Amino acid sequence: MASLLAAAVAAAALAAMAPRFADAGVLRLCAEILLAICMAQMWNLLAGYTGLLSLGHQIFVGIGAYVLFEGSQRLGVAPYWLLPAAGLAGGLAAALMAPALFRLREAYFSIGLWVFAEIAYLAVSKAPFLGSSAGRTLDLSAIDDPEKFQAISFWVACAIGACALAGVYALMRSRLGLALMTVRDNELAARSIGVDVWRVRLPAFVASGFGCALAGAAYYMGGMFVSPNAAFDINWVVMMMFATLIGGVGSIEGPVIGVLVWFALRELLATWLGLPGGWYLIGMGAVAMVVSLVAPRGIWGLAQRRWGWRGWSVTRRPPAAVE
Repeated sequence: MASLLAAAVAAAALAAMAPRFADAGVLRLCAEILLAICMAQMWNLLAGYTGLLSLGHQIFVGIGAYVLFEGSQRLGVAPYWLLPAAGLAGGLAAALMAPALFRLREAYFSIGLWVFAEIAYLAVSKAPFLGSSAGRTLDLSAIDDPEKFQAISFWVACAIGACALAGVYALMRSRLGLALMTVRDNELAARSIGVDVWRVRLPAFVASGFGCALAGAAYYMGGMFVSPNAAFDINWVVMMMFATLIGGVGSIEGPVIGVLVWFALRELLATWLGLPGGWYLIGMGAVAMVVSLVAPRGIWGLAQRRWGWRGWSVTRRPPAAVE
């Protein structure tokens, strides 16, 4: 625990000093990685700990981004003050969709959430007051110092990434976390010992929507522009799924490793080698196939099996019923 606390303090000090030494491009890349870690953790919270595979988490990314942009425009306040509202909007959207989606099972749940995401995309792209398909630029009239705004965007990304890790860590060691894994492993058995499956899954779904909306709002706040094609792009889910499955589903470390692999491959294939979009995605798919064959439990699962690493993995205990 002492070493973990020391590492956290060192990381916080490094993040505080980074804007003084790193250029805008490096800060933006680091912010993207941290926000992607948050999104992957939220997708893994649903798929890895409740057994609900999502193909529509881009809806939360888009909702969070547009709530922040619209609120900043309407209220005339600095956009970073609206980040909590963006997250709450994502959580509220998840709560409203849950009664319909939780009636569906397996692939039907995935398709149902994807349909909701497509409906949201079409609604936003046809709304003139949201900029329609052309998108809109972030209102920076309430920002006094644009250079400081970039630093704040980076610090916000650091806070969101750290809180996502800490939040999932705490949840998985709670009574609710154990009940979530029980539902994932065997829903019928969970019901037989008194676990209310609906009440257990709802907080996880709402938290997942909140986290993705918050990260999506912070991402587009840093870029200062949003459009429906980008915010509601299914490639957000592709990234979350790739990172989680490559790193190791159902673990905290897995999505972190997977996101780092994703960005490393993106920089190598798209930036350094200059491969066009199609070949870039083919390269990603080839890596995913190789890893799935060599390490079915992901890179973190392979490391655990080979070297006996435990990390932050939850030790399984007999689950207790959720009152």
